[in-house]
Amino acid sequence: MRTDLPPCSAGRTAIVPWHSIDTADACTRVQFSRRPTGGAGSVGAVARSATIEDGLAAGTAAAVLSGAPSTLHALLTRTSPLEATLAAGTLLAPRARRPAVLLLAAVPVHVALSLGWALLLAAVLPRRRTVAWATLAGLAIAGLDLGVVGRRFPRIRALAPVPQVLDHVAYGVTVGAVLSRRRRR
Repeated sequence: MRTDLPPCSAGRTAIVPWHSIDTADACTRVQFSRRPTGGAGSVGAVARSATIEDGLAAGTAAAVLSGAPSTLHALLTRTSPLEATLAAGTLLAPRARRPAVLLLAAVPVHVALSLGWALLLAAVLPRRRTVAWATLAGLAIAGLDLGVVGRRFPRIRALAPVPQVLDHVAYGVTVGAVLSRRRRR
C-alpha cells in the first residue's frame, strides 16, 4: 500500500464499473454497481429519470393550482367550493353520500389523475412551445374527464362545465410552465 498519497477528504464516492478502478488513487472510495454506468443504456435511464422527476414536479404544482378557476367561480356564485372535490370523490366511492367519505376518496383520485396525466405529458410534449401544447392537452383531458368519464357520474355531470374546463386549462398551463422551466436547466 502506498503511503505517499495525501489523506482523503470525506464524501468522494463514485459509482464506477469494475474495470475502470484506479487503484493508485487512494482518495476514491468505490461503490460497486452491477449496472453499467456508461453507454447508451445509462443515458436512457437518466433521461427517463429526468422525465419522471419533471412530470412529478409539474403534476404536484398543477394539482395544487388547477382548481383555482372553479373555486373562484364557487365563491363568486356563493356555492360550495368543495362541490368539485366531492364530485371527484364519487369516482372512487360512487355510492357514498357523506361529505367526509367523498373528501377522503377525492384525495387519491385527484393525486393519481394529476400525477398520472403530468407524467404522460412530460413524456410526450415537445420541448418547443410546451405551454401551448400542454394547454391543448388540458382541453383534451377536459373532454375525456368531463365528456366521457364524467357523464357517467351524476355529481360530476351536475357541475358547471365552464369552470371545470377552465380548471383543466389551468392544469395544462401549469404543467406546461413547470415542464418548460425544468427543461431549460
